[in-house]
Amino acid sequence: MAVERGEGAADQAWLGVDLGTQGVRALLVTRDGTVLGGGTAPLTGRRRPGRHEQDPGLWWRAVCAATRAALTGRGGTGIGGLAVCGTSGTVLLTDARGLPLSPALMYDDGRAAAEGARARAAGLAVQDGWGLPRALWLLRAHGPGRITHQPDVVTARLIGHPVPTDSSHALKTGYDLERGAWPDAAAGLGLPDGALPEVVGPGTRLGAVGAEAAEATGVPAGTPVIAGMTDGCAAQIASGALRPGAWNSVLGTTLVLKGAARAPVRDATGVVYNHRAPDGSWLPGGASSVGAGALAAAFPGADPAALDELAAAHEPAGAVMYPLVSPGERFPFLAPGATALTLGRPDGDADRWAALLQGVALTERLCLDYLHHLGAPLAGPLTFTGGGARSAYWNQLRADVLARPARVPRQTEPALGMAALAAHGTTGAPLTDLTGTMVHLGASLTPDPARTARFAEPYTRLLDALTSRGWLPGEVAAHARTRLAADLAGI
Repeated sequence: MAVERGEGAADQAWLGVDLGTQGVRALLVTRDGTVLGGGTAPLTGRRRPGRHEQDPGLWWRAVCAATRAALTGRGGTGIGGLAVCGTSGTVLLTDARGLPLSPALMYDDGRAAAEGARARAAGLAVQDGWGLPRALWLLRAHGPGRITHQPDVVTARLIGHPVPTDSSHALKTGYDLERGAWPDAAAGLGLPDGALPEVVGPGTRLGAVGAEAAEATGVPAGTPVIAGMTDGCAAQIASGALRPGAWNSVLGTTLVLKGAARAPVRDATGVVYNHRAPDGSWLPGGASSVGAGALAAAFPGADPAALDELAAAHEPAGAVMYPLVSPGERFPFLAPGATALTLGRPDGDADRWAALLQGVALTERLCLDYLHHLGAPLAGPLTFTGGGARSAYWNQLRADVLARPARVPRQTEPALGMAALAAHGTTGAPLTDLTGTMVHLGASLTPDPARTARFAEPYTRLLDALTSRGWLPGEVAAHARTRLAADLAGI
C-alpha cells in the first residue's frame, strides 16, 4: 500500500485491526494521521436463510495476513500498541483456555428470537438481534462455555491467554454500562458458572503480544494490546465525532448513526442504545436495516457512478421507497414485521435507482428526527462514512434531504479508529485530542434549500405510509413533520 505522508510524521505508530464480515483490515497510523501501511485478508461464512456463522479459526489466519501486510513498509517506526474491533452482536463460546467450543453466530443470525423473549421476560432490555439471545442459543445448543465476543478470540491469541472483554462489545450481551456490572436479572437466565466474562473499559491495556503471536503476525513481541470497541464505535472514532452534539452516519450495507453526548439518551423502546466512551461520556446511536445493500440487491453488478449520473434527472423519483435490506426494522422504529416498501411505480432503472438513493436519505432524516424527539444533542457537526460515502452525488443528496451541512473524512475505516484508541490506551492522551490530529476531513457539503423543499412531499408520504402500517408511532411522525416545517420555514 502506498504511504500517505503528512507533516511531522512521528517515529511511532499504532496498529488498528478491524474484523469485518467479509474481511479483516489492518492500518498502521502515526499520531499525525500518516498511514504507513495497510493490509486486508478475506473472510468467508456459512449463510442460509435466517442463519449466518463463521469459523473463528479463520479470524486469526486473516489477522496474521493483514497485519503482516500492514507492517511491510514501517521501516524503523516503533509500534506503540494495537487495538481490535469486531462486529457488534457476534458471539461464540470458548473454553477455559480461550479456545472456541462453537461456531460464531454473526450479528445478523436470526435463530434466537425465543431466547430474546426469554431474556426480556427475565427483565433485560434486549432485542432479538443482540448478542445475549445468540449466546443463550449457543449455550442451549452446545452446552456450557464462556460467552466470548469476536475480538476477544484475536486478543487472546495475541497475548497467549484468555482476556476480559470490553464493555462496548458486552453492551449487546446485556452488560449494564451505567452500573459497570452484569445486571442482576441475568441470574434468572440460568447461565452456567463462568459463562459471563470479566469486563473492562475500552482503552484498557489487556497485555502484550507474545513471542508465538509475534512470529505469526509480524507485530513485535511486547507490543501493548489495548481493549477495543465495536466496529460502529470504531468508525465513529475514525470520523472524529466524539464531542457532545457531533454525529457520524455510517452508510454501508445498512445505516448506522452514532453520536456523542454528556449523558445517555433514554429510549424506552430500546431502539436507541448508548455505548460509553473511554472518557466516560456517552455514544448514543442506532442501527437501521435500510442501507446500500438494497442497491446491490436490486442492481447486481451495476456501475454506481453511471447510475448516479442518470439519477440526477429524477428528483424526486416516481416512487417513494423504504429500502429495507432484510425484513424487520430496528431504527428509527422497532417493527420486526416491517418489509421493504414502495409507494408508486418507478419509471425505468434510472428512476428506480434514484428512488433507492432517496429512500435511504429520507430514512436517514427520520433517524435524526427520532433522535431529536428523544432529546439527543444534534447541534454539532455531522460526518458521512461507510461505503455509501464514496458517492459524491449521494452525499450531496443526503445533505439536501437532511437540510444540514456534512463533512466526509478522507480515511473512514474502523481500523483507523482502533489505531487512535490504541494510541489513547498507551499514551493516556485524550481520544478527542488524538482524533483531532489523526482524522483528516475532506469534502464539505452545504445543503441546497431548493432541493430540501423538493423532497418534502416524498418525506411526508413516507411518514404517512409508515404510520398507517403501524410501524412508526404517531407522535414520532408528528415530531418529524414539525421539524420539516421548521426547516422549510428557514428557506
